[in-house]
Amino acid sequence: MGGKVLILGASGNFGGAAARAFTKAGWEVTTWARGTDMRAAAPGTGLIVNALNPANYHAWATLIPEITASVLAAARASGAPVLVPGNVYVFGTDPGPWGAQTPHRPVARKGVIRAEMEARYRDAAERGQKVVILRAGDFVAAGNPGTILNMVMLKGVAKGRVTALGAPGVRRAYAELGDLGRAAVALAGQIEALPAFNDIGFEGMTFSAADLAAEAARQLRRPVKVKAFAWWALRLASPVWELGRELGEMRYLYETPHSIDGADFARLVPGFAGMDLAQVVAAHLAARGLTAG
Repeated sequence: MGGKVLILGASGNFGGAAARAFTKAGWEVTTWARGTDMRAAAPGTGLIVNALNPANYHAWATLIPEITASVLAAARASGAPVLVPGNVYVFGTDPGPWGAQTPHRPVARKGVIRAEMEARYRDAAERGQKVVILRAGDFVAAGNPGTILNMVMLKGVAKGRVTALGAPGVRRAYAELGDLGRAAVALAGQIEALPAFNDIGFEGMTFSAADLAAEAARQLRRPVKVKAFAWWALRLASPVWELGRELGEMRYLYETPHSIDGADFARLVPGFAGMDLAQVVAAHLAARGLTAG
């Protein structure tokens, strides 16, 4: 299966993973250059992947609606379906697993912005635009310095520490980026048979900081302790550090146990095999040059 796919935000986390996965699967991949006319890049494409996301949560309230409007205009100009990576911000603190039937009850400003974004895509689908939201938890990727796993949780693993941003036993949803890119390709191959609007959960992995530390300890064959993240230091830095200020708003997610309902994805893509926690830890340790003690 192949075709032409336009990837918006190909230099970012999900965009880069999607570009690699679609290329490997034989698709003709084109990318959009920021500052150019998105509609001019869209004609002839069979799918638009909207992986655009302002870095460090910058100006979400302004930029997310602008991006959404531009993507939908490009989709109308080309007649192409749109695939968008969804996150868990829209669900608030309701018990999981979270999926297509879970009400959107955001409890943070960024959750409200994302819920409004998804509502615009849903409205567009009611007018005939085909949309796939591929929902996943926090991104993980060995060697990618921009993930929370690398920036915070595994930053001190060489010294025998894993950092927990919430209670150590809180289990949360994660998605390995290579797996998520392959999932996007698998859904794209079925795009014609899908309904106008699709909210499809990618289960990925669910683990806690304690689970992460235990697996790292097993592979390193030495103790790895769990340390609490210093949120107070982040608050002190927030006036001059945009990412720190914005991360503080999402603290509740590190105290909220959650997982993604992947039943719809499993039905559409039976037998899909993704990485498990042991494989993810091994890859991250190897990327840091760490081996068993």
